[in-house]
Amino acid sequence: MKLTFEQKKEILDQQSQKNTTKRVTSVELEKILYDAIPVLDHGFVRVIDYMGDDTSIVQSARVSYGKGTKKVSTDEGLIKYLMRHWHSTPFEMCEIKYHVKLPIFIARQWIRHRTANVNEYSARYSILDKEFYIPAKDQLSAQSTSNRQGRGDLITGEQADEVLKILKDDATRTYDNYEKMLNERFDGSTIDQDKSGLARELARMNLTLNSYTQWYWKTDLLNLLNFLFLRADSHAQYEIRVYAEAMLDTVKKWVPITHAAFLDYRVGAVHVSAKGKKVIQQMAKGESVSHEKSGLSKREWNELMVSFDFKEKIV
Repeated sequence: MKLTFEQKKEILDQQSQKNTTKRVTSVELEKILYDAIPVLDHGFVRVIDYMGDDTSIVQSARVSYGKGTKKVSTDEGLIKYLMRHWHSTPFEMCEIKYHVKLPIFIARQWIRHRTANVNEYSARYSILDKEFYIPAKDQLSAQSTSNRQGRGDLITGEQADEVLKILKDDATRTYDNYEKMLNERFDGSTIDQDKSGLARELARMNLTLNSYTQWYWKTDLLNLLNFLFLRADSHAQYEIRVYAEAMLDTVKKWVPITHAAFLDYRVGAVHVSAKGKKVIQQMAKGESVSHEKSGLSKREWNELMVSFDFKEKIV
């Protein structure tokens, strides 16, 4: 990841600020505030601002429950209770704002999470940098034969080299044509003294989806955790998963008690249907249970067996 001179200067300027506040702050998150956390080859994640911490969640919960919550002995116990029983509004009391630089095709996948405030870099007004995401060889996979939106076996050898060459050549060629259509050239001169180049809002349509864009993404903690539950999962696409993993680490620094509860009751938990629960209960009693009599589909049965490390998986 390479930062421009302007980006480095902006980060230094932001970090040199000396502000006093009566608001709660997170000591560990303050240490990395404004830092650019590298992601992929040219991308990054930066925490720009935040509001609240673990105590903010507890405070709002106790307001809503009244004096009865004084029976909860610790903040940790209450946050675990809230997470365990799917209480949502207390987690909405915390907010965070990220600056993210990411490939356009990942941004289009990311934007489907419609629970944030987003302001994206505009190629109508500015010229995109000549930066493209080119996957590492260990991320080049063929299409999965069993999952229409997943990856299969790794592509190696000459085939991998050919794919990388195509990606690089196409991205470079389309950017060169993009630049050619614009009124600004590498040397800053115009195409013609009396004529401007193609409008930026039109020239941008020629760019490939692995070009990088940037945005500010602000959301509350509840919706951030919902996003991370899906995108930090091992089944998520690698390119968005690495962003989610970087953000999950910032959550650990920001709200460590909530982070631990999230890993315990969401990420590491297993959720089963009523039929699946009955199967587990029967197995716990030592009873023999078959897929045919379980009432579960083949996929449901296999997911249940994998979740509990049972061997009765159907091929």
